[in-house]
Amino acid sequence: MKGIILAGGSGSRLSPLTKVTSKQLLPIYNKPMIIYPLETLLSAGIKDILIIVAPDHAGDFLKLLGSGSQFDCKFTYEIQDKPEGLAQAFLIGKNFIGNDNVTLILGDNLYEDNFSDSINSFESGGRVFVKEVTDPERFGVAEFDQNNKVISIEEKPQNPKSNFAVTGMYIYDHSVIEKTLNLTPSSRGELEITDLNNLYLHEGKLDVAQVEGKWLDTGTFESLHEAIIFARNRELSK
Repeated sequence: MKGIILAGGSGSRLSPLTKVTSKQLLPIYNKPMIIYPLETLLSAGIKDILIIVAPDHAGDFLKLLGSGSQFDCKFTYEIQDKPEGLAQAFLIGKNFIGNDNVTLILGDNLYEDNFSDSINSFESGGRVFVKEVTDPERFGVAEFDQNNKVISIEEKPQNPKSNFAVTGMYIYDHSVIEKTLNLTPSSRGELEITDLNNLYLHEGKLDVAQVEGKWLDTGTFESLHEAIIFARNRELSK
């Protein structure tokens, strides 16, 4: 299993904080934001990790993270010149992925859970990580059966078929590269992760793992503040 942290984008929703640095380098209590998704991958035993960054702050990521030796792992870096959808990560990382399975985690998503079992039990197909929320219409929404097989997956539906939001972590087998190459950009000009998930769904190869603990997407000032409080409380409770 290889890992990808997608830490590109402009972070425009957090301007002016992101005028001078990358969103994923902003402090969340006592660590830069990207350290949290990195720790999620490391705790699951993933040691070979591609970090995709925007060109403006590539040197800052390299200075912070280095080769990976301080984390007992190996880092590869790639530049995302222009953000064109989450699924673009698999095209940027196609040489890195090769014939391996891969876990993608977004650089601004924080998780409380340890996902070792969900990641290490993965064999083939696709797996999305879902969390029950009160406002599913704001997210991609997964409907699934008692065996955790996905029945439907929709992006920000007006009438959600479940209360389970698709969070910012995904596992795919190496066919993800070919599938992404076959995607058509959406009206936003992006390669949508929901379209990719639907390709796996149509093959009957998409399932879910449920997030039990806290999940935070730190793309807004409110969620950034919440994440800082969560990280502080967790650190002080150790």
